Amino acid sequence: MDLNKYKAKIREVDNFPIPGVKFRDITPLLEDQKAFREIIDELTAFFKDEKVDKVVGIDARGFLLAAPVAYLLGAGQAIMRKKGKLPHQTIVEEFDLEYGRTKMEIHIDAIKKGERVIIIDDVLATGGTAGAAVRMVNQLGGEIVGLGFLLEIGGLGGRKQLRDYPIRSLITY
Repeated sequence: MDLNKYKAKIREVDNFPIPGVKFRDITPLLEDQKAFREIIDELTAFFKDEKVDKVVGIDARGFLLAAPVAYLLGAGQAIMRKKGKLPHQTIVEEFDLEYGRTKMEIHIDAIKKGERVIIIDDVLATGGTAGAAVRMVNQLGGEIVGLGFLLEIGGLGGRKQLRDYPIRSLITY
């Protein structure tokens, strides 16, 4: 299925969150019930033949996609959040974004050793955020089955950072 038809529903916002960055706002796409259903079904279909124990949703828009995918796969959901947002003991990764440096964390008991995990986020850009998620899942002993993204900005090299894993991006820029 060609989901590039939904590109028109993704709002482009110049100079957000900082000057020089073009932000892809997916909220108009998510507000369209048919489009939302199709993107969730497509992300889920990519992993339907895999046994998946946990779906990691990345703060914050990744949560919106990961929860329904986890539900449809019959898996649990683990969340990766910005530093300081989780109440229990965590592991932390610091990494570069296209517009700065940040830290993300996940609970130390979110992934059990040997659990089969997929990672879901809204955008694959430089691969910094997804790479941090991969490192944390590996540190906790999870086995990464693959990664899924609503959209990918191809020119920023994120796919190269994650080349050891199957990747499904629904819309490419």
